[in-house]
Amino acid sequence: MSFTIARLGHLGDGIIQGPEGVIFAPQTLPGEEVEGTLRADQLTDLRILTPSAARVRPPCAHARTCGGCLMQHASDAFVAEWKMTIVRGALAGQGLEAELRPIVTSPPRSRRRATLAARRTKGGVLMGFHARASDVLVAVPNCQLLHPDLMAAFPALEAIVRLGGSRTTELDLAITRTASGPDVAVTGGKEATSDLRMELARLTEAHGLSRLTWNGEVVALRAQPMLRLGRANVPLPVGAFLQATAEGEAALQAAVVEAVGAARRVTDLFAGLGTFALPLAEKAEVHAVEGDAAMIAALDKGFRLAEGLKRVTHEVRDLFRRPLEPDEFKGVEAVVIDPPRAGAEAQSHTLARSGVPVIASVSCNPATFARDAKILIAGGYKLDWVQVVDQFRWSAHVELAARFSL
Repeated sequence: MSFTIARLGHLGDGIIQGPEGVIFAPQTLPGEEVEGTLRADQLTDLRILTPSAARVRPPCAHARTCGGCLMQHASDAFVAEWKMTIVRGALAGQGLEAELRPIVTSPPRSRRRATLAARRTKGGVLMGFHARASDVLVAVPNCQLLHPDLMAAFPALEAIVRLGGSRTTELDLAITRTASGPDVAVTGGKEATSDLRMELARLTEAHGLSRLTWNGEVVALRAQPMLRLGRANVPLPVGAFLQATAEGEAALQAAVVEAVGAARRVTDLFAGLGTFALPLAEKAEVHAVEGDAAMIAALDKGFRLAEGLKRVTHEVRDLFRRPLEPDEFKGVEAVVIDPPRAGAEAQSHTLARSGVPVIASVSCNPATFARDAKILIAGGYKLDWVQVVDQFRWSAHVELAARFSL
């Protein structure tokens, strides 16, 4: 039995409008005629009868089996427009519309952080990503997503698994590219005995890792992992949030700097490590507010060691439980807000009453961004523009920066 793909769902699956409801068909594109085996609401054993003009040969040899990338079967132009449509749809769902600037997409082989899964096998080590919706682990020696510096660290990761892994337990290996070398955090490993610690320290030195964290504890530190944010070198706390690609980070920073303009006093909410606060401090005084004390400490250290920056003050504060109130924005000329996926509903309500002339909003979730945007607009703000950014290439994720003004 054949089916026609009507559209894509928000996770990238093709949608078939069947007689008894929606059917999902992975790795298909709108307009394609397909056939397969219907199991509940999933179409499996798929065969493409009439391919879309947007269908391309996946650039990665692992595309069919690995669950790391969902959209390698679609052209770059198609994915870009699909992600723009996701943002338009989120805004329309709140009755909003705005100027959407052309999407900025990170290039292949640019992801600077990733979490791989691994386990020991009878013949050595199996390491990679899980197949989609599966416990099956797929090796990715030719991954087209990860930065070459991460790929170059694969021998070190495999050596770590041989030392501290087992054939019955899966390890998670979070690796981040830093200026000091790869920063690796392992969970699920064996107990860190004195002998294992010594071997892991030797491995860290031999492979040029900057730091190795084992089940939450730093067991080896060859060099403090450092990140460059504007003019500042910032030490990376274990497990701290970092934008996925340097190119995506730069696009978001450029949009925020443009949105803030000539403001001389800026408050940065959900400031993290200072992704926006530190570049903005080249021209403005910045007050950074963040709930994670370790990230604020790293931001402050980076600021104090940098040259040519204006004053940066900081505050550790849970903005979900205790958002800044309108009177705390007195004299502030611009606000930057970059909340997690849940958005910042409570903070948006107080911002809507703050009278701050400009708000630069950054979001990794168009749905919560649109919800919070509606709150600001109800308070008198205008949504000037939205810059869409795709730093999770070949995935369903999309990010954006936007400017609001009174």
